[in-house]
Amino acid sequence: MIVVEAPPRADAAQDVPRARVMICDDSAVIRAALARILEADPAVRVVARAGNGRQAVDELRRQGAGGIDVVVLDVEMPVMDGLAALPLLLDASPGLRVVMASTLTTRGADVALRALRLGAADYVPKPGAASVAGDDGFARELLAKVKGLARLRQRGVAPVPPAFDPAARPAPARPPVLLAIGSSTGGPQALFALVRGLGPRLGVPVVLTQHMPASFTPILAEHIARLGALPCAEARNGEPLSPGRIYLAPGNRHLLVRAGAGGGGGLRAELSDDPPENFCRPSVDPMLRSAAASCDGRVLVTMLTGMGHDGLDGTRAVIAAGGAALAQDEATSVVWGMPGAVARAGLCHAVLPLPALAPKILQMLPAAGR
Repeated sequence: MIVVEAPPRADAAQDVPRARVMICDDSAVIRAALARILEADPAVRVVARAGNGRQAVDELRRQGAGGIDVVVLDVEMPVMDGLAALPLLLDASPGLRVVMASTLTTRGADVALRALRLGAADYVPKPGAASVAGDDGFARELLAKVKGLARLRQRGVAPVPPAFDPAARPAPARPPVLLAIGSSTGGPQALFALVRGLGPRLGVPVVLTQHMPASFTPILAEHIARLGALPCAEARNGEPLSPGRIYLAPGNRHLLVRAGAGGGGGLRAELSDDPPENFCRPSVDPMLRSAAASCDGRVLVTMLTGMGHDGLDGTRAVIAAGGAALAQDEATSVVWGMPGAVARAGLCHAVLPLPALAPKILQMLPAAGR
């Protein structure tokens, strides 16, 4: 059954259209819980609900292009599941943003990240039906992603604030020996785009912290590796960091960078169970602080889309030690929290749209064999 809600209206206070959302889930209880979470925010309007992928496709075609900004799409449903519906939804409404709602399992993670590579904009790990309505963290994540993705969808018809334009810091005097990436809300899709652009000839190791549950991080590493640009795996405690490889912080553990054992040079990974920072484990800040110390400041930070300000203090440490930082701009970020924090603090060498970040990184880093 499809339930169609009242037409959306603009937010009169800001004259910005509300985020127009369709919820697609085979559970009426989940649909109702998601709708309550979303409509608690005056900037969001649930305009339709569907019980399976086929109904969602039919409703999207009925509403026409532009009638819906974001679809929250369950993975497992009868009649037509989320993966089967995804290409039909994107074909029916080019520019539509789809958020996959998957279970906190390895299979759920694999399906969600496969969907991202097929065109979904993001994912949310869905708690059980009994806890959806009472999970404040899930509610914050869902709202942030829906509102941010709707803004990106509507940017052709609604004004978008210009990206913050700080006075750019000069390039560091010494070339970086490590690329350190931080990301959160909207991060997986941004990471896929960034890594594709980096290509296979990066002459330094890459350490990466993405806020993500432990069941998802090994699958994220696999999907990044499948892009064919750079090898990627979860970091292992004590392993050397080799140029041209990406080391991902495992879920629920901080990734630290240490000098190679025995004074022989090089870098190694260290995994830590220290308490969360900025409510996160893994957190970007300890990764960056340890990198600044172990690399004598020769670190290039790249801060991607994300909620909050994790990574700000760590970036300060890198800059104070003589490193450099880049940030994704507001216009291409789902949430301009983490990159906005380092930009507003005046820590960036450049603030760039997502497609321009990889070329800038390659310009600032040595290539393999050079």
